[in-house]
Amino acid sequence: MTHSHDEASHSHGEPNGLPTVTLDPRLGPGASLADPMSDDAKARVRELGAQVIARYPRARSAMMPLLYLVQAEQGYVSPDGIKLVAELLGLTTAEVAAVSTFYTMYKRRTCGDYHVGVCTNTLCAILGGDAIFAALKEHLGVGNAGTTPDNLVTLEHIECNAACDYAPVVMVNWEFFDNQTVESAKELVDKLRAGDLPVPTRGASLITHVETSRVLAGFPDTLVNEGPSAGPGSLVGLDLAKERGDAAPAIESKAAAAESKDES
Repeated sequence: MTHSHDEASHSHGEPNGLPTVTLDPRLGPGASLADPMSDDAKARVRELGAQVIARYPRARSAMMPLLYLVQAEQGYVSPDGIKLVAELLGLTTAEVAAVSTFYTMYKRRTCGDYHVGVCTNTLCAILGGDAIFAALKEHLGVGNAGTTPDNLVTLEHIECNAACDYAPVVMVNWEFFDNQTVESAKELVDKLRAGDLPVPTRGASLITHVETSRVLAGFPDTLVNEGPSAGPGSLVGLDLAKERGDAAPAIESKAAAAESKDES
C-alpha cells in the first residue's frame, strides 16, 4: 500500500497475526515484515539487558545498547524488539521507535553478515567514493541498503566515516578499509562473499554484523587491542611536533591556581 507523506503511519495484519509496521517513507527503507522474536531470544535480551541497565543511574539511558542487543539477536531492530526494550525501560514504544529510526546504525530490515558502508560525503565523494558506490551497486546487483541473495553483503552509502585523511574510505561492520579504488572495493566484497575475510587497514579482524552489534551493546570481544588504531596520515601533526620539540602549555592545578590567587 502506498502512502502520501502526510498520511499517518499505521499497522495492518499479516497471515501470522502479527502487525507489519509501515514507516513514513521520509524515514528511508521501511521496516521488515513482522518477524516475531523467539522466547529464547527475548530471554537472552532480558538477561543481558539487566546487566546493561545496571550500568546507568537512570534506566532509560540504557536504550541504545539495548537496541543493539535486539539487533544482535535478529539482525535488525524489529517491532517485537522495540516493544521489549520499551517494556524493560518502562517507556512507550513511540519513544523507543523514535531513537531506533533516528540512528542509521540500527537497521529496520535484516542486514547481511557484512555491512559495507561506502563514504559518499564531500571529500570521499570527490576522491572516488561516488564512483566506488556506483560500481559496487552494479557489481553486487543491489541498490542502497540492498543485500546480496546469499545474505552475505549489505551495501549502503554512509555520510561520513570520520577518516577523511584516508579518503575514499569503505567500512565493513565499522572497521576501516582506507584509500580505496573501484577495483580494490570490488575485490573487497568478492573476498567477503568467498569467505576469504580481508584484513582491515586499521582496527580489529572482521566479525559478523550480528557479532558487531553485540560488541556495540557493551559486551566486548577479545579483539580490542588487535590491529593499529591510527595510521601515518593521522599522526603527521604529532610527528612534526615531536621533531620541533613542541609541547602544550602546562596546566596549572586547581590547588596551585587557588594558592596563587590568595597570594595576590
